[in-house]
Amino acid sequence: MRRATKRFLLKLVIVVVVLGAALGFMTWYYLFREVPTVYAAADDNFKYGSLGNEQTDGIPYWVWLVLPRMFPEKLPGLGGYASLGLVWEEGKELPVGFSKKTIGFDRVAINCAFCHTATYRATPTDKPVIVAGGPSHQFDPQSYVRFLYACASDPRFNADNIMREIDLVYKLSPVEKMLYRYVLIPQTQKALLKQKAQYAWMDSRPNWGHGRIDPFNPIKFGILKQPVDNTIGNSDMVPIWNQKTRQGMSLHWDGLNTSEDEVFLSSSIGDGATKKYIERENLQRMEDWAMNLQPPKYPFTINQELAARGGEIYARQCASCHAAGGESTGKVIPVETTGTDPHRVEMWTEGAAAAYNNYQEDYKWGFKGFRKTNGYVAVPLDGVWLRAPFLHNGSVPTLVDLLTAPDQRPKLFWRGYDVYDQEKVGFISSGEDAARLGSKYDTSAPGNSNAGHLWGTELSPEEKKALIEFLKTL
Repeated sequence: MRRATKRFLLKLVIVVVVLGAALGFMTWYYLFREVPTVYAAADDNFKYGSLGNEQTDGIPYWVWLVLPRMFPEKLPGLGGYASLGLVWEEGKELPVGFSKKTIGFDRVAINCAFCHTATYRATPTDKPVIVAGGPSHQFDPQSYVRFLYACASDPRFNADNIMREIDLVYKLSPVEKMLYRYVLIPQTQKALLKQKAQYAWMDSRPNWGHGRIDPFNPIKFGILKQPVDNTIGNSDMVPIWNQKTRQGMSLHWDGLNTSEDEVFLSSSIGDGATKKYIERENLQRMEDWAMNLQPPKYPFTINQELAARGGEIYARQCASCHAAGGESTGKVIPVETTGTDPHRVEMWTEGAAAAYNNYQEDYKWGFKGFRKTNGYVAVPLDGVWLRAPFLHNGSVPTLVDLLTAPDQRPKLFWRGYDVYDQEKVGFISSGEDAARLGSKYDTSAPGNSNAGHLWGTELSPEEKKALIEFLKTL
């Protein structure tokens, strides 16, 4: 009898151990198992590679995929995520600027290309030319996050509806069905609603619109735990090509840092990466790629004789601030001198800079380069043709407009249309198509002023024409 009892207990222990091991394995497999995603080409790695933020900010891929099908009325038009201006390469399962990584289940998160991929077209019927590393002037990032928040706030965002939609495109296993129904879908909704509450401050300020973002208020209020204030940091997207030539210069629009390494690292933190999960090697690979990335050449006809005359004007009027080796190139020019909208400068504070240098949420990052400035950087003008709209807040649509007195610059125009205006050198910013695909920019709104930068406005029409022709060559 005692032997039988012992045998029974031994078998019971074995069963419990086996079941425990099986449960542990399944938990690891469906929640924590990591499958690396490697891209051989450096440009593909930039466009789709991971920053390591999928663990903290990733959305279950299948949930993310079906949201536009479930809630098309919450998007600005047809085409799903593409209606927001996201760039989708033919044959790719994700738009540029998104990574997909398996950590138990497939997760989607943003990466650097989310803000740094441009497109342009010569005519409305042309296929967009994609420029990785360029400014994402055609994309509306605020509408993207607001779309996610609106979906999560809708009563239809529930397991029954979402799983029914997923089933149309992918057959979940029985275990995956349990995981999605009872864990992933409820937790995704909870996380999105929490972030919506954290970002409620956006609703009291002007919209970002296409090609713009407030990159540092989310960090200031969220990561650095600074008091929520009324500042406006809305800024034009920037290109990240030719970073090797920027070493030692003031970086970001207001020069709040001077270290390339710190800019890339802090940007990944801003996108949700943490010490535990950050993809350091991948991030370094992206930085190395940007160091040597060359700006695209102006793709249309250039009058070389006229450009040569414009080069002489550039040397006299612009080179000291914008040419390589210029006395003020890459340096902060006081806002009193530039005369441009001061809101971005006022947004970044001494307290925020100190908090970032001391940031150690889960690790002492060792930042040293964050600082408070009182002006805007005189940036190099390489690839200036694709940097439109101009000024730090993107308030001037074309180079022709920039060389015009501020009171003669457009007061209302549309941002986000990627058909190029070869005559004015910028993107077409008026008309039915620009209004349909873009967002209205009102220069009377706080943070949107198109005042300032008077350099070149006093030139004669002939001189302006020659100067613009030269700028096309940069």
